[in-house]
Amino acid sequence: MTILVTGGAGYIGSHMVRRLLADGYEVVALDNLSTGHRWAVPEECLEVGDLQDRDALSTLFQRYRFSAVVHFAASSLVGESEERPLEYHENNVGGTLNLLRACLELGTTRLIFSSSAAVYGAPSESPIPESVAPAPINPYGVSKMVCERMLADVSVGTSLRFVSLRYFNAAGADPKGRLGECHEPETHLIPRLLQVVSGRSAGFTLYGDDYPTPDGTCIRDYIHVEDLVEAHVIALAHLEAGGESRTFNCGYGRGYSVREVIEVARAVTGHPLPVDVGPRRPGDPSQLVADGSALRETLGWRPRYESLETIVRDAWRWESRLQGMTQSR
Repeated sequence: MTILVTGGAGYIGSHMVRRLLADGYEVVALDNLSTGHRWAVPEECLEVGDLQDRDALSTLFQRYRFSAVVHFAASSLVGESEERPLEYHENNVGGTLNLLRACLELGTTRLIFSSSAAVYGAPSESPIPESVAPAPINPYGVSKMVCERMLADVSVGTSLRFVSLRYFNAAGADPKGRLGECHEPETHLIPRLLQVVSGRSAGFTLYGDDYPTPDGTCIRDYIHVEDLVEAHVIALAHLEAGGESRTFNCGYGRGYSVREVIEVARAVTGHPLPVDVGPRRPGDPSQLVADGSALRETLGWRPRYESLETIVRDAWRWESRLQGMTQSR
């Protein structure tokens, strides 16, 4: 079987490529390298291209006759989506539309979609079950909601089946230090903290300490990237076995505040990590915690890296490697 991984040179996509190769699949990683990295995937797997190029996408599908697609490629910064909403719809919705056309035209019938907890907006219910109606509060979340609806619509009356995985906060790195987050600019909490420790960043600003939470800072459900990849693997097996289309939350059901994450980062690194407090970022809900029971009960998902300390420790191992790479340039 040959699997197409869109966005395969990105943070989560590159971990997925490594896992699929280890499991014996043939893998093609399609990436335009706007945010992904050539070094993150084996050279023989990488196809540099863009989902906006319909002709090239059709040619790629004709060449490989993919058994399934794992679709990560997307723009994913909430703040940026508010500044450039049309670009987000063009890239996320338009790219997914082109991908679905290629799947239908060339007979690819299984697709795993990288969705987001951003589709929920700022729900009052916590933990959040999949039954909560989507109500996104930023263009990024809207784009993911529209893609989910497209998948549902297309699957009616065609042979396409899908699993949509709504990520909460992906974090951590390969436990052996081979892969991890490498964004420019970095917006995720844990690597931002660790860049201060490694000296790659001058300081850390906490965005808002007046939220309606126990310590005033946002609460998020952090999921280790390896457990997230495992969710994709079992979702793929579900579809290979003839399973029906489904949507699942990907999270542990345990939230941590920003201040709690800071304390764990201090403990793991032994660094005092001074913090400046700034204003809230637009579009940040106070709390996002998953009810991930459906993924566990339906597909048998068994996460292995649930400890926040493990997540931060693996991310710190990767940040230490990145620091060495930067210094050697």
